[in-house]
Amino acid sequence: MNVDKAVLTFAGFVVLLSLALGLYVSPYWFLLTAFAGLNMIQASFTGFCPAAMVFKKLGLRSGNAFS
Repeated sequence: MNVDKAVLTFAGFVVLLSLALGLYVSPYWFLLTAFAGLNMIQASFTGFCPAAMVFKKLGLRSGNAFS
């Protein structure tokens, strides 16, 4: 797995988890969904993604988007 796939997998997991928590625990969890979406938009314009930096430090190989 490369960094790009790991970031997409992590973002999808965060969105689905926050949607489930928002439905079953508290609507405030929907703010995490909004944060994940805003972070994905920001990363698409700037190329800066904190999750990508963490995955690189964990030893995953670089991909095309986050090299």
